[in-house]
Amino acid sequence: MTSGERQDQLFLVRHGETEWSKSGRHTSTTDLPLTADGERIAKSLKERLAAETFDLVLTSPRQRARRTAELAGFPDAEVDEDLVEWDYGDYEGITTAEIRKTVPGWTVWSHPVPNGETPAQVAARLDRVNARIAAIPGDVLVFGHSHCLRGLTARWLELDVTEGRHFVLNTATISVLGWERGSPAIHHWNN
Repeated sequence: MTSGERQDQLFLVRHGETEWSKSGRHTSTTDLPLTADGERIAKSLKERLAAETFDLVLTSPRQRARRTAELAGFPDAEVDEDLVEWDYGDYEGITTAEIRKTVPGWTVWSHPVPNGETPAQVAARLDRVNARIAAIPGDVLVFGHSHCLRGLTARWLELDVTEGRHFVLNTATISVLGWERGSPAIHHWNN
């Protein structure tokens, strides 16, 4: 490795379980609390992250992400409005299976979201997050949501935001992005 290559890492944590994440209901603007299991598992993140040092810790403003950050040992995580979940518009609170009854094959990655965000809108705000992260010389920790963090990963990897469809992300998991010989890379995923 040459001395000029980046070595910083981006840690991503999806919030703990909510009633809607448990049932597969799309949750963006609805501000749900964690379930008891979600809280218990989020607490286990504290030990898993204890050995790390972060120069910046960010969280979505939604209570499920903020509470996960708090339980993981980061009660002072800075709220970043650009980390909200993809706005599902008319599909808020509805499962993919229900949507597919009227829109066969629908996914947030490939089909319009009536009265919600477009991929271009999501990419624009996630690019602002990535630019903010790039300005930090050390490691960064982000607490957020499934589609948002998957899109953020795609943009980190210099891919179209819709390529986030390839990155399954479970609740209360840790993923680590970084660098490999000067190129953005995934180091660990969905752990």
